[in-house]
Amino acid sequence: MAFLRLMRPAQWIKNLAVLAGPAFAMQFGEDAVWNTLLIFVAFCLISSASYAINDVMDREADALHPKKKTRPIACGDVSPGAAIVQAILLVVAGVGLSAKMLPLGCTVILVAYFVVILSYSLALKRRMILDVILIAVGFVLRATAGAEAVEVVVSPWLIVCTFTICLFMGFGKRRCEIAQFGSLEEASEHRLTLLRYTPEFLNHLISVSAGIAIMTFLLYTMDRNPEYAPPFRKDHLLYTMPLVVYGVFRFAMLVQSGNRQGPMDIIVRDKPFIGTIVIWGLLAVAIMTEKYWLAAVGFGAG
Repeated sequence: MAFLRLMRPAQWIKNLAVLAGPAFAMQFGEDAVWNTLLIFVAFCLISSASYAINDVMDREADALHPKKKTRPIACGDVSPGAAIVQAILLVVAGVGLSAKMLPLGCTVILVAYFVVILSYSLALKRRMILDVILIAVGFVLRATAGAEAVEVVVSPWLIVCTFTICLFMGFGKRRCEIAQFGSLEEASEHRLTLLRYTPEFLNHLISVSAGIAIMTFLLYTMDRNPEYAPPFRKDHLLYTMPLVVYGVFRFAMLVQSGNRQGPMDIIVRDKPFIGTIVIWGLLAVAIMTEKYWLAAVGFGAG
């Protein structure tokens, strides 16, 4: 059971980012669904390996954290050596699955993701700002791999939008981490970069990245390049902008209030934020299937 906890299955929800490409390209055929499932599983295996390695590197700091001290390595349920062996097996399984069952591009992206996350765990997580950038790059690689799995071309603006949204949420996570401790010195014992990530500076980074994220979403909806055009009226997503603005600003408000433990706490527990995501998702589905339901009620798709 401790080895399963080390894999952090609750965090696999992050790998749902692989669905972005197939969903926006409306690739729902049997082969596309199967390949999307395979790349999701491969990323779960690789990300679990990265969690194990990260926990080995952070075991002393995690032991001082009010919640992370219960992690298998920090509390002594799993030895560092056993965790490394498990990580190696997970990497072999993930890369092997991708290499055998998916296009070559998926395997290349998967390996690139592991290299990025490994460099983060070993050294770059101690580099201010760069640490959050690398986490955002990890989400971009997930989304790109999902598109590669079904062999579709994704708009560069969608990639940039994914990056900036994740950048925004990453700085929000750092703000929440500081709020969990009584002082910056105490917070830095858990994560060294938090000593320089002052609340004021993080509030500024959150505000700036929020504005950029909203603008890149706007540019994605207005991009008329036929090479990246999905099979639906993408420009109609512009009408969901109020929901996007509300969701981004509410997230920023919650992380700056210091009452939340992190992005996942907001995503799964804040009812207004959850409601915003659900309504946006329903509207997005309605827009993506617009020509079908308009035809069903006797109108042209336009």
